Amino acid sequence: MIGNTLLWLSERQGVFEFIKRHGFSKKLAARFVAGETLDGAIAAVRSLNAHGISASLDLLGESVCDERQAESARDEVIGVLDRIAAAQLDANVSVKLTQMGLDIDSEVCVRNMCDVLSSARQHGIFVRIDMEGSTYTERTLRLFSERLHPEFGDVTGVVIQSYMRRSAGDVDELIEMQARVRLCKGAYAEPKEVAFQDRGEVSRSFATLLERLVERGNYPGIATHDDVLIDHTLAFVERKQIPSERFEFQMLYGVRRDLQDRLRRQGFNMRVYVPFGTQWYPYLMRRLAERPANIAFITMSVLKEAMFSK
Repeated sequence: MIGNTLLWLSERQGVFEFIKRHGFSKKLAARFVAGETLDGAIAAVRSLNAHGISASLDLLGESVCDERQAESARDEVIGVLDRIAAAQLDANVSVKLTQMGLDIDSEVCVRNMCDVLSSARQHGIFVRIDMEGSTYTERTLRLFSERLHPEFGDVTGVVIQSYMRRSAGDVDELIEMQARVRLCKGAYAEPKEVAFQDRGEVSRSFATLLERLVERGNYPGIATHDDVLIDHTLAFVERKQIPSERFEFQMLYGVRRDLQDRLRRQGFNMRVYVPFGTQWYPYLMRRLAERPANIAFITMSVLKEAMFSK
């Protein structure tokens, strides 16, 4: 119930306009978001790199409905690629197709993405196409498989959500294409017709898909903070004698930092998804909806920091 309420709030722009004027909300967001500027995000990546952890920078924003805004987002993402290259950071970039104009016109989106991917190819930087709600799944995968991956190959990859009922078939097709896949559980409220509703079903789907990807895929990203699924991955790769360089674990900025460091010390590749930008509110609400207990945990952390900073 709490999770669904948070997901509903993530779509309320009026609520965002109200809470962003209050400093406490920004402190709450700071747990998951590396600031509102690229400079803040670059600093976060430098810190991660110093600990042997890679990053994926994400300029927050989605559902752009104006072509000029989509072009502006394209230019900002290209600017992120330029900064990564200039600073010689161990980082790639994540983008959403709706940010590139998918809701305006598919050709606008493809044109903007081709500009981004051309820049990424020049710099030798990978770009991940994020997955959004189920109404975008088919369009995202079609554009990826028919337009973007054939031209740019391993410069780009895509995300698959294990709670989607269709994901098993999608994973098989992407493995056949040797496309790079990031596997996550999914963070949108979806109807039972298209998505598993039971957490156990979602986790079982994730376990099945990660086995396929790790054994036969092209350097998949296993994106989870779930100890059971991480242990399942470790046991599977040990049993199948799959070397650690064949895949990477991925986690969110500010979540399970202890686990990030532990897996890295054990010799596994670790990448942290680093979001930044002014449009942090929808992202924050989705993160809290995934695990509502985070609300109490983060609130107490912020209050303690505020008390001891006086």
